[in-house]
Amino acid sequence: MTIGQNRWLPHVILLLGAAVFVLPIYLTFIGSTHDQPTIARGQLPLTPGPYLVENYQEALFRGAGERVRSTPATVLMRNSLYMALAIVVGKIAISVLSAFAVVFFAFPGRMFFFWMIFITLMLPVEVRMIPTYAVVANLGLVDTFAGLTIPLIASATATLLFRQFFLTVPDELVDAAQIDGAGAMRFFWSVLLPLSRTNMAALFVIMFIYGWNQYLWPLLVTTTRGTETIVIGISRMISGGDAAIDWNLVMAVSMLALLPPVVVILVMQRWFVKGLVEPEK
Repeated sequence: MTIGQNRWLPHVILLLGAAVFVLPIYLTFIGSTHDQPTIARGQLPLTPGPYLVENYQEALFRGAGERVRSTPATVLMRNSLYMALAIVVGKIAISVLSAFAVVFFAFPGRMFFFWMIFITLMLPVEVRMIPTYAVVANLGLVDTFAGLTIPLIASATATLLFRQFFLTVPDELVDAAQIDGAGAMRFFWSVLLPLSRTNMAALFVIMFIYGWNQYLWPLLVTTTRGTETIVIGISRMISGGDAAIDWNLVMAVSMLALLPPVVVILVMQRWFVKGLVEPEK
């Protein structure tokens, strides 16, 4: 059997894989367009219903259903957006500067500090949760945006990626910048940052989704509705048992929660792929 005769097989596998991922999302969208009694009876059809505008208006601006009242999705999405953007900007800024210092400056203990940063990869957020929460509580940052974002900003992964890329920068480029009279920060701003834009774009997508989908840390730190994120909002909407859940609103909020990550991926897809696969940036 030749390769040409098997060309249909990869397409079938890809279509089946896509169906596995898309079908739950499609059913969630369908559920968000019907009323609660239709979903409760288990009679959800495969076609959109007549309550699309009404359900999304309720989810976005009121957050109130027939059984429960939750935080409007506009507030939840705003909080998640602020959190995700703060984490992204903070991670990239700290990581690129720390990698720049480790690669281009010779100071005592340079590799020791790098390995101390690298070792934190072995300590996931869950392991550091209790001491981190104690520090945040002692600083009075519980239920604040600073408490939500600052503990999640440091990133050993991003530091490692930037360090590995900076090690590929030719020594001739560094020497040329020195001959032209460029200082360390001028070299950083004018040479390294433009060369790193695809790496930063790839990290932006990864870290934005990481920040947007955070659950455990916001669950501990947020205590009022004003600081709830979209993931926490959905979790609290379904915490009252089946009899007290407005599934149509839950599904509407879930669909709204998908939009920002999807938009980020679509807008930055080309840069994201270049940052991950191209050896020459």
